[in-house]
Amino acid sequence: MADIWLMRHAAYEGHHPGHHAPPDASLSAEGRVQVRRAFPLPPSITAIVTSPLLRASETADLLSQLTGIPVIDTTPLLAEWRAPSMVIGHTPDTYPPEYRAWREHRATNPSLACGDGESLAELYDRASRCAEYLAEVCRGRNGDVLALSHNVLLSALTCLNTRSQNPEAAFRRECLFAHVMNAAGRS
Repeated sequence: MADIWLMRHAAYEGHHPGHHAPPDASLSAEGRVQVRRAFPLPPSITAIVTSPLLRASETADLLSQLTGIPVIDTTPLLAEWRAPSMVIGHTPDTYPPEYRAWREHRATNPSLACGDGESLAELYDRASRCAEYLAEVCRGRNGDVLALSHNVLLSALTCLNTRSQNPEAAFRRECLFAHVMNAAGRS
C-alpha cells in the first residue's frame, strides 16, 4: 500500500503566527518562493490531494507545475479547522473575550463550539473521516500520495490516537511549511 505524506500550505498574504486567515487568503510572494525551495519531495510521491482553501490549492497547483505530479483530488476533508467568524483576521492579542473563554474550556468540553466555529469533537471526527479518505486514495496506488492541508487539521490527523489524553494537541503542534511528514511519523 502507498504511503501518505502530509504538507502544510506555504505562506499566504497577511500570514503571521496565531492569525486566523480568511478562506480566500492567497499565497504571498514569500509563499511562492517557499514552494520553489521545497524540493526535493520524496521521489515516491506520484499524486497530490489538497484542501479547497485558496492558499492550499495554490500551493498544490504550483507544486504540480514544478514537478509534474498531478493534483488528483480536492476535498473539504482537508480544509483547515473552521474558526469562528468573530476571530477571522485576528491575532491572539485581539481575540474577543467570548473566544478566549471558549479556549479555556474546549479541552474539558470537546463538543462545545464557539459561535459558528468547529468544536474539537467535530474537528477530530472530520480528521478521522479524512484519514479514511486518504487510506482509500492510497489503496491500490503505485506510488505515495501528498496531502496538502493546514496546520490544525494536519495536527489533528497526526494525533488522532492520543486525542482522548490531550484533546487540545491539534492546537498545540506547529506544522511548518515544507516539512513533509509521512503519516506514519517519518520525515
